[in-house]
Amino acid sequence: MKIAANTVVSMHYQVKNNDDEVLDTSEGKQPLVFIHGLGFLIPGLEQELLDKEAGAKFSCTIEPVNAYGERHEGLVQKLPIDVFDQIEEIHEGMQLRADTDQGEQSIFITKIEDEFVTVDGNHPLAGVELTFDVEVLEVREATEEEVAHGHVHAPGGCGHEH
Repeated sequence: MKIAANTVVSMHYQVKNNDDEVLDTSEGKQPLVFIHGLGFLIPGLEQELLDKEAGAKFSCTIEPVNAYGERHEGLVQKLPIDVFDQIEEIHEGMQLRADTDQGEQSIFITKIEDEFVTVDGNHPLAGVELTFDVEVLEVREATEEEVAHGHVHAPGGCGHEH
């Protein structure tokens, strides 16, 4: 069976940046299992997986526009540290939810100085070209219930009420 919309895909993967650093891998862990076509993966990787079958092994490089987007310097801001007074402890690399003009979004604290905190609304991988090594383990039709719920169910149901 070929990977298409509403198929359940089980795969192992490794993803690296241009410096050949491994950013994430399923090696030594459970394979990644998801319903194809629901936007669970970055668009470029979903596109590369289309029409592949169980047993397929491939590598692909995804440009930022089809991954986590380009970096936008306008999403970087320097804020007075007292904006964060209600948060018990802040540290560089911390992710927060913030209300912005575009609605709620994730921001990351990138720098803490004496009186100021620099936050970045870009995804940490924005502007980064990603290289994936993928092995497709299994492809099957998603059940009607899985499609309706938008996620894969373990054998015996999904274990929560809807």
